[in-house]
Amino acid sequence: MAEVEDEVYDVIIVGAGPCGLSTASRLREHTPAALFTDEEHRRFHWIGKYGKNVNLKHVKSGKISQSCHCRPEYKMLVLDATDNKWLGRWNHLFKMYDISHLRSPMLWHVDPLDRDALLAHAYHHQREDELVEIRNCVGKEISKHASKKMAKGRVCGGKQEARISINLRERNDYYTPSQALFRDHCMDVVGRYNLGEQLIRKETLQDIDYGEVRGVSVDGAKLFTVTTDATRHHYAKTVVLAVGPANTPKIPPLPSAPLTASGVPPQACHSMQIKEFPDPIVKSRIAAGRSTNVLIIGGGLTSAQLAVLALKRGVTKIWHLMRGPMRVKHFDVDLSWMGKYKNAEQARFWTADSDIERLEIIKEARGGGSLTPTYYKKVKKYIASGHIELHTNTSLVDAEMKEIDGSSFWAIKTEPPIAEVPLFDYIYFATGIQTDFACLPYLQTMLQKYPIHGHGGFPCINEDLMWKDDVPLFCAGRLGALQLGPAAPNIGGAKVAAERVAWAIEDIIKLNGSQAGHNQDSGELASYLSGHGNMYGILEDESN
Repeated sequence: MAEVEDEVYDVIIVGAGPCGLSTASRLREHTPAALFTDEEHRRFHWIGKYGKNVNLKHVKSGKISQSCHCRPEYKMLVLDATDNKWLGRWNHLFKMYDISHLRSPMLWHVDPLDRDALLAHAYHHQREDELVEIRNCVGKEISKHASKKMAKGRVCGGKQEARISINLRERNDYYTPSQALFRDHCMDVVGRYNLGEQLIRKETLQDIDYGEVRGVSVDGAKLFTVTTDATRHHYAKTVVLAVGPANTPKIPPLPSAPLTASGVPPQACHSMQIKEFPDPIVKSRIAAGRSTNVLIIGGGLTSAQLAVLALKRGVTKIWHLMRGPMRVKHFDVDLSWMGKYKNAEQARFWTADSDIERLEIIKEARGGGSLTPTYYKKVKKYIASGHIELHTNTSLVDAEMKEIDGSSFWAIKTEPPIAEVPLFDYIYFATGIQTDFACLPYLQTMLQKYPIHGHGGFPCINEDLMWKDDVPLFCAGRLGALQLGPAAPNIGGAKVAAERVAWAIEDIIKLNGSQAGHNQDSGELASYLSGHGNMYGILEDESN
């Protein structure tokens, strides 16, 4: 029998990663940077800090009212399957892969208050030395006159100037923060908005249902019933899925590979399921002084990070297979989606005729896995020294285990075939996670009661990232890709998602602004001065 909680939450957020934190902090911020100027921020926060000490006198009646400002907040609960702290899994993966810096620029962070909050945090704490410049993506903007002059003087076969996507004046944004700096800034946001561990529970989501709940619903209102592995039901007016890729990592099938009791091949692992790196089997063979060969499958940044880290930790040689060509990019998305042309790209995405067309734009912009220029240089160095053997446009088609002197090794087959391939001690699959919302077990009830379509594994949701117009189940992060665009899985996409979700929740759930004796007159004045209200609201006569 499942345990039932009587409390009804305004919002339940599933996922305590950067996307979940971005949403939670945005719901606690009343003057987000996306809507308010710096001057409006200063006015609003002055009112919030000192307004309760100011008495107001009505011009006509002479009535003096004492202001007691108490800002209402949403009742929130955060559920996370891996930890009872913010960024638990995120921190684990960064530590596992020994990643020192993020791939994203400084303007991608979780703070809703200030666009430059992460940069300001770095300078305030004198940690600007932890910022690394993202080279060769920022340049001077070329005027129309200069571009025409260059075009006239250009001859066939001559040297062509690269189109600059990002203006020089935005240089400060194009540094990447250290993992420690980003983490500490996130904790600063947690403290500012009182989003401590009391909000988070380590529970795995099992089912979501939506409908009237007997004995709980008021006046027949529909509520979400959220069931977790803690044999517990939680009730909420809205639910936000901030679950990242969402689906379980899978190793591609290999016809001749044996399987363990857990259904996975031995001496093989998906990059998202690594518990110890390198694996204890590889470590023992390194300790015994034996030559070790590790096979890494994948064309993304994670595959390069694993290759470099394995060599640092004693592996003799890495064989790296990529199904396609090697791509080198600063970010997951093309630069045209980051700089001065991003509005044109986003307009093309948002004005697309169908979700199918949007899906094609996403595929075009992301273009599969890629390496950063920094890691490309590291890999290139190891290739030159013979420690990495890279094969692009090559697929692993089969693998079988062989016993030699009491030890197990992998013998592989590739397409096209590779000559003189050794036996491998271990195989790592850095092949990403294929998102398919229709296969998620906790969405099966919703799909039966409130079916929706999908394309490419992504749900077709509305512009507010809601499941349906009358079903306030929000899909943030990667699940919202068909509305957010190519950057949906990244921190930048999390910020956009948080804004849309907050706007919609503010429309659905009207917080009682007159709590704790908050006077209506002072409330109208604060609303106007902060930029939320209008001048006519405070001029309205009491009699009206």
